[in-house]
Amino acid sequence: MGDIENRKDIEDLVNEFYAKVLKDDKIGYFFNEIAHINWKKHFPIMYDFWETILFDTMKYKGNPMTKHIVLSKKEPMTSEHFERWLFLWNQTVNQHFTGDRATEAIKRAKMIADLMKYKTVNSENP
Repeated sequence: MGDIENRKDIEDLVNEFYAKVLKDDKIGYFFNEIAHINWKKHFPIMYDFWETILFDTMKYKGNPMTKHIVLSKKEPMTSEHFERWLFLWNQTVNQHFTGDRATEAIKRAKMIADLMKYKTVNSENP
């Protein structure tokens, strides 16, 4: 088991993570029933997102916050949803990778989850 070294590693990580998410009884329905994700389009976006985060490549050009706020208005997100997302991410990273970038992937995911939780959960209760 090595560190996250390249785009292929990111693709493997993202694919494994979403395989868990889609089957998850706590958050899978957001992707399957609420957002109706087109996975053929979504996966390359997620690869670009994490490649930008972990390798500073500037491949991702988007605003995930806006999309999650809109989604949360369709179906309110709770702290528990973000905690579950983070748990599955950490589990996936730890099952497949070890090293500085793997640690960074976990750290950055926590920061992202905390910010999204703050913006979406708190936007429902100003």
